[in-house]
Amino acid sequence: MKLFLKFDFTKICNVILEEKLKAYNFKYRQTSFGEIELLEKVSSQQLGAFHNSVKDYGIYIVEDAKKIMVEKIKDAIMDMIFNEQNDINVKTSVFLSEKLNQSYSYLSNLFSETTFTSIENFIILQKIEYTKRLLTNEELSLTEIAYKLNYSSVAHLSKQFKNTTGITPSAFQRIIAKRKDNRMSS
Repeated sequence: MKLFLKFDFTKICNVILEEKLKAYNFKYRQTSFGEIELLEKVSSQQLGAFHNSVKDYGIYIVEDAKKIMVEKIKDAIMDMIFNEQNDINVKTSVFLSEKLNQSYSYLSNLFSETTFTSIENFIILQKIEYTKRLLTNEELSLTEIAYKLNYSSVAHLSKQFKNTTGITPSAFQRIIAKRKDNRMSS
């Protein structure tokens, strides 16, 4: 018997962090996604033990200021794309500048310098990942997905999808459908 699962990665991370922070009796508040403020002083040993307990889940404490800002940029982009309460029609530069209280040119230069790719490329990759998730788990048409992700047309989404994955969205859908059929018949 096979089960098909859908994941909410933000919720998973929040639950893991909450459990681990409580296990260490840390007094804290979550200021934003990926950012925790410790309300009491903790020793470096406690912090090290906490870090070791969460790193198996792919959660790491970032200490370099530039890397912290890049992580904030990535988190803001993920929030912009994946959070359905956000207005995806807002310009990325405006969204990031307002959310992170920095000029877009500073954020863009820092991101490129640190990651060796542009914010725009990162956004495209995230939108394509979201498209794959929507094509796999939702009953949305490509037209609905293109609209949801603020693409100018289905053709634009399809071209970015193919440039990123090497296959068209319809070929991706056929592969997923075939895998599901094979799983069902196993």
